[in-house]
Amino acid sequence: MRWVDVLAQVTSVEISGSRSIDVRDVQYDSRRIHAGDVFVAMRGGTTDGNQFIDAAIRKGAAAIVTDTPEIFEELQRKQPELALLLVRHGRRALAEVSSAVFDRPQDKLKVSAVTGTNGKTTTAFLLEQMLRSAGRKCLLIGTIETHIGDEVRSSEHTTPESRDILALFAEAVRAGCTEVVMEMSSHALEQERVWGISVDVAIFTNLTQDHLDYHGTMELYASAKARLFAGVGAPPPRVAVVNLDDPYTTLMQETARTAGCHVWRYGLASESTEQDFRAEDVSYTSGETTFRFDTPSGTVELCSPLSGRVNVYNLMAAAAAAVARGLSLEQIATATNVLRQVPGRFEVVHGSKEAGLTVIVDYAHTDDALRNLISLARSLVGAESGQVITMFGCGGDRDRTKRPKMGRAAGENSDFVVVTSDNPRSEDPSLIIREALAGVQETRTRYVVELDRRAAIAAAIRLAKPGDIVLLAGKGHEKTQILADGAIPFDDVAEAERVLRELRNES
Repeated sequence: MRWVDVLAQVTSVEISGSRSIDVRDVQYDSRRIHAGDVFVAMRGGTTDGNQFIDAAIRKGAAAIVTDTPEIFEELQRKQPELALLLVRHGRRALAEVSSAVFDRPQDKLKVSAVTGTNGKTTTAFLLEQMLRSAGRKCLLIGTIETHIGDEVRSSEHTTPESRDILALFAEAVRAGCTEVVMEMSSHALEQERVWGISVDVAIFTNLTQDHLDYHGTMELYASAKARLFAGVGAPPPRVAVVNLDDPYTTLMQETARTAGCHVWRYGLASESTEQDFRAEDVSYTSGETTFRFDTPSGTVELCSPLSGRVNVYNLMAAAAAAVARGLSLEQIATATNVLRQVPGRFEVVHGSKEAGLTVIVDYAHTDDALRNLISLARSLVGAESGQVITMFGCGGDRDRTKRPKMGRAAGENSDFVVVTSDNPRSEDPSLIIREALAGVQETRTRYVVELDRRAAIAAAIRLAKPGDIVLLAGKGHEKTQILADGAIPFDDVAEAERVLRELRNES
């Protein structure tokens, strides 16, 4: 693509050097530069990309975009022919340059975006499955996986940088996709990684304490989420689908209505009578949830293999968004019958039933998510037939105030708790456990501490008797554990399967 054509689509402060060159790609990481690429150097929270401009030029960068006037002036003096662009906002420029280089793929796709603390991944997976069931070809971008049609890739981030999002959009267009379903994290919204992406349907699941190490307060965390409903460098969503039963919905609704969105509200009928989409006559059994889904377009019976109250909310959010994207209630009911379980979300470990147990791996890593997980397990195990054994840990280098709250949530409804490490990162795991343990001890629930997560999984499963449910919480789909000296391979599901095989061999 001609550099001059890229410049026409970017908000600039000053342009210098050649405008007649061809550019082939755009990068923000100098290690990924190839000859003919544009390098966007931007200041970040921990790293200043301007430090790597010389490295990018040595690797063949054809054009440099910088958000630092002093750097621009220095390059202008030293290399007057070099294609240079000075911008006010580095991340916005990255999005605008990427959009131009990739031929504005966002304009050729309809985007549905999910934000919230819990339920983003499940809701996104469910909506994608509903759209696919109706014959739509989709791009899914989320915490666990990226799907381009039938191709499945692992995901490194919940919401990547704008360059990587738009590159995926361009691939999806070439593959014939017409729909995008993506998770939009509070970090991505705050940092404007989704700048210029027009969202058709925006979904809010809920808001509970998380990421306060980054946002500082719940108010700032909520404000970051609300940016989805105002539009981030793009028009606001056409439809906002919000959980009326969540206390932070007021902010989301007000933001959406002020921006001119159509606001659709969902919830359980027992909580309120103001919902546009309601779940009534809800019935839970192990491995199945049924309810009557009342909507402005009519009523349909939904039967899903997903368990529990939390998945009623996830299903309603996805189904309301599917209606907004033009699916009929009959299409939604057909898709709901055959929904696949999301990896690491209430995932039953293979081999546990043969042992007479139910071993569940779940991503629950906030006190609210942990409380919901244990409540679901309690409803399935019954009051007298078995126990709920919960293993959990807390992440290091993250919001410390969550730790006693998670401990309290683990102890409140469990019969036994195993406290262990999660991803300690640079912190001492024993200190993290001590802070979480304070909350467990308040509940007077029996517990044991096991620093090594592998040993903790074995301890939790070996404590169980037939009829019990063992919950392995916190890491879900993750395949590594992050320690002070880096990440090591670690998979809760694989570890649980190993222990279950040992038990079978011992019997």
